[in-house]
Amino acid sequence: MDLHFGDSKPTDEERAAVDALLGPPESSWEGAARDEMRAADLRWARGGREARDRRDLLLPGLHALNDRVGWISEGALDYLCRRLTVPPAEAYGVATFYAMFSVRPRPATVLHVCTDLACTAAGAPELCAGVEARLGPESGVRVERSPCLGLCERAPAALVIRAGEEISARPALEDEAVQADGGSGGTAPGVGKGKGRRGRATMRATAVCAPATVDTTVSAATAPESAPAEPPPATAVPQAGDPTLTLLKRIGTVDPASLDDYRAHGGYTALRRAFELGPAGVIREVTDSGLLGRGGAAFPTGRKWQATAAQPDHPHYLVCNADESEPGTFKDRVLMEGDPYALVEAMTIAAYATGAHRGYLYLRGEYPRATHRMRHAIEQARARGLLGDDVLGQGYAFDIEIRRGAGAYICGEETALFNSIEGYRGEPRSKPPFPVEKGLFGKPTVENNVETLVNVLPILTMGAPAYAAIGTGRSTGPKLFCVSGGVARPGIYELPFGATLGELLDLAGVRDGLRAVLLGGAAGGFVRPDETDIPLTFEGTREAGTTLGSGVVMAFDDTVPLPRLLLRIAEFFRDESCGQCVPCRVGTVRQEEALHRIVERTGAAAADDVALLREVGRAMRDASICGLGQTAWNAVESAIDRLGAYE
Repeated sequence: MDLHFGDSKPTDEERAAVDALLGPPESSWEGAARDEMRAADLRWARGGREARDRRDLLLPGLHALNDRVGWISEGALDYLCRRLTVPPAEAYGVATFYAMFSVRPRPATVLHVCTDLACTAAGAPELCAGVEARLGPESGVRVERSPCLGLCERAPAALVIRAGEEISARPALEDEAVQADGGSGGTAPGVGKGKGRRGRATMRATAVCAPATVDTTVSAATAPESAPAEPPPATAVPQAGDPTLTLLKRIGTVDPASLDDYRAHGGYTALRRAFELGPAGVIREVTDSGLLGRGGAAFPTGRKWQATAAQPDHPHYLVCNADESEPGTFKDRVLMEGDPYALVEAMTIAAYATGAHRGYLYLRGEYPRATHRMRHAIEQARARGLLGDDVLGQGYAFDIEIRRGAGAYICGEETALFNSIEGYRGEPRSKPPFPVEKGLFGKPTVENNVETLVNVLPILTMGAPAYAAIGTGRSTGPKLFCVSGGVARPGIYELPFGATLGELLDLAGVRDGLRAVLLGGAAGGFVRPDETDIPLTFEGTREAGTTLGSGVVMAFDDTVPLPRLLLRIAEFFRDESCGQCVPCRVGTVRQEEALHRIVERTGAAAADDVALLREVGRAMRDASICGLGQTAWNAVESAIDRLGAYE
């Protein structure tokens, strides 16, 4: 084990940030100052096993330091490693894996300007250039070009993140910058108990109102007290108020902070039905409903739950994957911001059915408002007996812990997510064994995304047959679609499976001059304007030679240069590849290089690079460990074959 500590010392502020999460060190072996050592510390080492069991607190610890100071110094990392007995080289590898962390000094205020697909089409490059020109070094603001921030309905988008110490015990107001502490949601068992709010490491973030302009973005970055507040979640739901909605019916109608309001609108009816049915009955209902996973893989949810519940090894874990980082995807963010108690209830049902007593909500680091809302909902549910040792007086114990991601697209892959929670680099694991057998902490684990879990509520309230009657025979229920780009009304739309792409675009108000539609995000595929009769089902898009993915629908008109979009997709996959396997690590680089050359060359030379792209794409698809490398070529291939991108 490489356990080499340096001579750098943490500052008092850095030490306080770590101690607020882990509690004060009990001995010099854990990092207490030498003048605080007791005589016993000189005779034996204590607490090592307990500290190693807390390795999963490495990511929250890095967040605590980054949130308090704005970056992670060598001394701070060294102190955190001593507290957790993690080799510094390993912790450095984890800290440098995530885009939101920095191991080099930087200002406390960082302005992230999205330059991904929807924002690029809406003028993000010009916005970024204007902001960089206005914010010089003297402004104390660092401007970073960012991949998708999950704010596609307000493109071009920007996010301001400020580090610093919370100077007041007063909680954040909804119209102020959202505060999110550096620890996990709820207190980890035996860790940081009894700590007050004052002095806690915090992160304040403000999403700039849409559409972002140079003036509003600069104002948000430099004048936090007058920064524009985020619009309410309902503005991202053009159908808000429609009584026929199933998954979005409460957004814009119910106060997301009020548990009483949620229960008055049908909340916790599904959980009571679950207790009546019993675990096996719940799994039977979910199986009979035909619910398929909404994260893109479309695996039958009931089969996954049954496989986990049947495992003799215990404990079982539930993980909700809320790290949606696919460019163009923002549905989970809207659900958590607008209907947070629905996710708490759905996670409780899933855990009850699969025999889990601990759930982890892995929430994207770029979602401070959703983090704030979910933390509040979990605390309220716990206080009212809807989480904890005796849920609803039924003798069933279950609780939820929030873990914040830190900017890594690959952590959307379930096994990479498990590694991230456990305190390791977010790199995918080889399968088998599958997560239902050996998942989080090596135990049977069921993993679903937010939309999949929220679908369980109507399944239990209306019954499996009624739910299965929505949609088509092989794609049942309602589906959420994230519509952005060249449309008049971007946002989240709920339609039954089987509606056509044209019907969805009509709802969103597609603009004239439609050039192409990207389905499934950067890992999806392009279709032509004359292909809008494609049914939006898993089987319909597959038969059309494309993919539904997680429900991304991006429309691009003829003012958007297609080669620039394809280059951005290639850059995205190059940046987000974890580098663990050669086909993806090398292939994503070669793909980007070839696309750069094609833009500059024509004729036979360009044809040679297209042939090379196909060869590289096949290698990535066939030999990559996970879905990132396997799908990195999809969008480029579809643009060449269906749109004639370089003809």
